[in-house]
Amino acid sequence: MKNSKGMNATRRDFLKTTAAAGAGLAMPAIVSNSVLASSGEINIMMWSDYLPESFVSGFTDKTGIKINFTGIGSNDEIINKLKATNGEGFDIVSPTVNRNLLWADLGLLQPFDMAKVQLDKVNPAMALGETHWNFGGKGVFWLPHIWGTEGIAWRTDAFTPAGEFPSYYDVWDEANAGKTMGRGHSMLLGLGLGLEGRGEMDPGSMWAAYETPEKMDEIWTKLVDVAISKKPNIKLIWNDADAQKNGLLNEGVIVGQTWDGPPIALKSAGEPVMYRAPKEGAMAWVDGLSMPTGAKNIDQIYAFIEAAYDAKLAGEAIKTHGYNSPVIGAAEFGGDIYAQNFADAYPGEALANLNAWPAEAPWYSEKRSEFTNKFLAA
Repeated sequence: MKNSKGMNATRRDFLKTTAAAGAGLAMPAIVSNSVLASSGEINIMMWSDYLPESFVSGFTDKTGIKINFTGIGSNDEIINKLKATNGEGFDIVSPTVNRNLLWADLGLLQPFDMAKVQLDKVNPAMALGETHWNFGGKGVFWLPHIWGTEGIAWRTDAFTPAGEFPSYYDVWDEANAGKTMGRGHSMLLGLGLGLEGRGEMDPGSMWAAYETPEKMDEIWTKLVDVAISKKPNIKLIWNDADAQKNGLLNEGVIVGQTWDGPPIALKSAGEPVMYRAPKEGAMAWVDGLSMPTGAKNIDQIYAFIEAAYDAKLAGEAIKTHGYNSPVIGAAEFGGDIYAQNFADAYPGEALANLNAWPAEAPWYSEKRSEFTNKFLAA
């Protein structure tokens, strides 16, 4: 992930074993004496819906450790909060794997003691800390925790895709005007992929934009012009999981570009909602665990990691949050509903067509924010 070209070459490769991990043999739920002997508390800053009650109560019951939770909705929030405190105040944070280039020189994280981490319990295709988060050869600064995708969700009582797979372009289509939603920066990427699929942008344009500032300017200037012309079609801009759920339940949204977790959680609760990878390929991500420089509760951190890598606890959690676990055997504890949701989300060749978010250089992140703000302010 040293550059976007290298990431593009591996954006399908790093998730090739996802399906195999999902079908892996269940491992016994064993919590070591070191965890059972722990106590105290741990301060966690993590995506807002990643710690369901089943995991929190299971972890606390086994360890006696209290979780102090701060929910976030973006990677920028994690960086900004730690910058503001100079790395103090949290024991665990949850950056996405492709943000490594943004963290490399900040000096806000410290490496894990890998002798205390059972990394063999996770899908090796997602254990990217050594290769992508080994800053200056100082060790592993990131561990895999939860993976998922961004694709298309819709109300089954109000929208039907044109074929087996929906399209990112459905969010922008005149046919759905005033009834769609997305997240600022990623729905722009989705629009670009949709335009490529329609032959209205050159194939590979959106990935080429990661290569140089000049290419990004050329591609995104045209992209944002199209997005602004279609902005009246968009009803809601979301920024977290609750906003996605609310859009589909209460705001009249019939189709949206969303994370997999929120609509799948609604589907599991019996709502008329479906989530599926679009024909252009869902955007795949792996969110992780990192340790800030100011972390205080070190024993508790490793107890949390051990619990996070327990197949039973991880499997119980995916029943609720709707995402997926990199822990080998976790899917065996996810139950029949999780299995059906996974099959509905990724039918046919959908898993083979996943697109991993490319690594973002600082210049890319800055420019994307500028283009996104231009779109949002229009």
